[in-house]
Amino acid sequence: MIILKQLKSNFLLQITIIAAIILFLCSSVRHLLFQSTAFEMGIYDQVTYLISQGLPPFSSFLEVHHLGNHAAWAMYPVALLYKIYPSVYWLLLIQAISLAIGTLPTWSLARYSGLNKQQAFAIVIVYLLYPVVFNLNLFDFHPEVMALPAILGAILAAKLDKILWFCIAIIWVLGCKDALSLTVAAMGFWLYFFEKKRVYGAIALFAGVAWFIIVTQMLIPYFKDGKPPGGVGRYGYLGNSIPEILLNLFLRPELVFGRLISLKTLEYLLLLNMPIIWWLALRYLTPLIAASPVLAMNILSDIDAQRDLIHQYSLPILPFLLMAVIYTIADGKCGLWYWLWNLRRSQENQDKNISTIVSNCLPKFIIIWSCIGFLALAKYGYFWSIYLDDLDTWQATRNAISLVQTKGGVLTTSKISPHLTHRQFIKLIVEEEEFPRNEILAEYDYILVNVRYPGWKSSQEYSVKLVDKLKLNSEFQLSYQQDDVYLFTNK
Repeated sequence: MIILKQLKSNFLLQITIIAAIILFLCSSVRHLLFQSTAFEMGIYDQVTYLISQGLPPFSSFLEVHHLGNHAAWAMYPVALLYKIYPSVYWLLLIQAISLAIGTLPTWSLARYSGLNKQQAFAIVIVYLLYPVVFNLNLFDFHPEVMALPAILGAILAAKLDKILWFCIAIIWVLGCKDALSLTVAAMGFWLYFFEKKRVYGAIALFAGVAWFIIVTQMLIPYFKDGKPPGGVGRYGYLGNSIPEILLNLFLRPELVFGRLISLKTLEYLLLLNMPIIWWLALRYLTPLIAASPVLAMNILSDIDAQRDLIHQYSLPILPFLLMAVIYTIADGKCGLWYWLWNLRRSQENQDKNISTIVSNCLPKFIIIWSCIGFLALAKYGYFWSIYLDDLDTWQATRNAISLVQTKGGVLTTSKISPHLTHRQFIKLIVEEEEFPRNEILAEYDYILVNVRYPGWKSSQEYSVKLVDKLKLNSEFQLSYQQDDVYLFTNK
């Protein structure tokens, strides 16, 4: 395959390795600064550890079996690495590598579509500097990042008529998250009707629809005692189940139009497209058909996090945005950049000018604009701002964690929990109207509280009251106290 031949290209291999190292270092530093959270780093570290130990992968944060969360069976082979040595850094490394190696199929797709080496290199930079790639790498861990290179690989395999590689790729994509079944199905529709890859399109369409039905109507309800997938609640205004939501999309269009035509939707679409806006053309937007289910879910959701470039929800859109960019550049005579360049050019000099800019200047313009988009939308500034907010309790928190010696149950804050998830039972300190009864607290071997930075779903006032309650509890001993960090051990 083309992609294997390109591994011999030093610059492509080097830039991929450098990208993986940078991404891994950034996410590792973030984790070391106690900026990872229970949702999602703690969840996936815990279940991966439990799988590696031969224990039921039951998330104590979600109170559900791992397959009842997003049916992400891809975490089972990942757990083999935890057998070598159990560490959350495996997840960060896998995430960094998965995001970085997307450069390989991206390069090959660009070359296959007729782009020269300079243009293909520019597309690789577009991919690496697209803000979602860097931002998502900083946002804990999500299994769908492992699907990104596989989606690009599936598109490449379809174009090269490599049916075995195509099937392997889409099977892996389906194993990374339940919602990706809709992406696979839509990709099949696009391949079948617009790329004229009938066999590949039919395979993807059938596999995507079949897996969607299996996971949403059978697998997830089985592991959740009949409850629907967790994301259903984000569309409560459309219904309480997936069939009801799908039905109301057609029967109650007024509920949908208000979301589709809104300032929030316009802002989201601008965020998605600004990093590549100059290299898009209406005639080459057909690849976005494959991204339409994800785009629709993000727009219609009640959760604003689905409409930004920070969280994982927009990641499946990226491969198809890249294909639209590749097709536009391969044409050479369309897109906003072409229109602006020729705005004041005479018709007689047009072909010569375009030929020159495409071969010499366009890759530079693409790279410069990608850098501008990255500087404007990537969250690298967090490293000298919000990531340092908790620094005054950093050493005390590390000391307290080092005193947790057993695999017993732990009650702690969202930011501390990912450092203690190699156990079956760990819960978050959540502010409630009433404090947990003593018999509930007795279930924990350790209770670790950061009063100064109580974290998600808690407050300083609540944390102070909890500490005072524990000091009076004869079942617990104050084992450590420094800088408003308290560790209580069950006697």
